[in-house]
Amino acid sequence: MHKPGYRLALFATLLAAVVVLLGAYTRLTHAGLGCPDWPGCYGFLGVPMSEHKQAIAEARFPEAPVEVAKGWYEMIHRYFAGALGLVILGMAVQAVRRRGDATQPLKLPLAILALVIVQAAFGMWTVTLKLWPQIVTAHLLGGFATLSLLALLTLRLSGRLAPLQLPMRLRALAAACLLLVIGQIALGGWVSSNYAAVACVDLPTCHGEWWPAMDFGKGFHLTQHIGPNYLGGQLDSDARTAIHMSHRIGALLVTLALLLLAWRLHAAKLSRLAGLLLLALAVQVGLGISNVIFHLPLLVAVAHNAGGAALLLTLVLVNYRLRAPAPVKVQRTLGSARRLQEQGA
Repeated sequence: MHKPGYRLALFATLLAAVVVLLGAYTRLTHAGLGCPDWPGCYGFLGVPMSEHKQAIAEARFPEAPVEVAKGWYEMIHRYFAGALGLVILGMAVQAVRRRGDATQPLKLPLAILALVIVQAAFGMWTVTLKLWPQIVTAHLLGGFATLSLLALLTLRLSGRLAPLQLPMRLRALAAACLLLVIGQIALGGWVSSNYAAVACVDLPTCHGEWWPAMDFGKGFHLTQHIGPNYLGGQLDSDARTAIHMSHRIGALLVTLALLLLAWRLHAAKLSRLAGLLLLALAVQVGLGISNVIFHLPLLVAVAHNAGGAALLLTLVLVNYRLRAPAPVKVQRTLGSARRLQEQGA
């Protein structure tokens, strides 16, 4: 049976997925600065629509003319993110109230609440620092982390999918694959925040070469100064090519590692998990290739972000299933059961 709080955790997970996709859509439509302030838009709760409000907005921010469509993309993302924050706050309050129940997680809901507060700060800095790539990438990773932890909480409250005690090597491989996917998502965020997705427009080569001219120093200069405005990117072609090619190489490494993990899962008679992993991997690789071939169409690019989230959640599920039960807790449970039997006798 589901534990108390399961439905709310599931709803929060689905809402977090929507927030991640809305964030991707906002970023890919170049609407990250659709509202030049935070948390409002040109000093209003919503996008200024009337001529009078738009005149006030442009007087307040003369360097940022009002673009209604981009403003709404940004504000809708904020509305959904704010709603998610309130839901997570409610989950944390419930967890504190149920802290006496040993079956109810406490640390995880509180950790998610802390993460969402940090995410709100990164959302503000994304605007105030004018899409500084380091902040944009960190904000994207925070969104994926929030989604993953909510999915983990949902699994823990589901009352199903009992953990399996499998060889340590398989669990270590699954954990390594999870870290690889997180690293690849970080690379994808760096590609997006530096506008390097179309730095290479051919496959499998780049600019017709297997190893084109690249500037890794500039491409991964993480201590660059802040500002003035990173909308559209500040890097030259060789630096963006280095970022793009790093993401391709990362994709190859992730694919090989996940194929090995799927094979090991199948060998351990976990064919459904292996099949789900292969499906998520195949879809994500196909979307990544489509981005290059069709020159980053919006829907495919957003779907690629969704595919990354799906692949990450699949790895969260795999690692959750493969974890070993804690022997101490098992022994305590057995001991309690025996004492109850003795008292009943």
